[in-house]
Amino acid sequence: MLPDPVVMKLIYAAVGGLLMLLGAGLVHHLLARVVGMDINAELKAGNLAVGLAVMGLFIAVGLGGGLVIGLALH
Repeated sequence: MLPDPVVMKLIYAAVGGLLMLLGAGLVHHLLARVVGMDINAELKAGNLAVGLAVMGLFIAVGLGGGLVIGLALH
């Protein structure tokens, strides 16, 4: 027997959010490997281009997470 639909939606939202965070970590790691630099050191040095790239990553994670949670609770 399946659990209550509300519980299933909450589980879906939680798992989707965790997958988005894992995906963001993977993209961060791949970005650092592809460009061949230490992203954290570049951010501390004030590199604006790296800051914008990381900002885009966080915006994508926020949009993806919002869509996953929004669709799960619809």
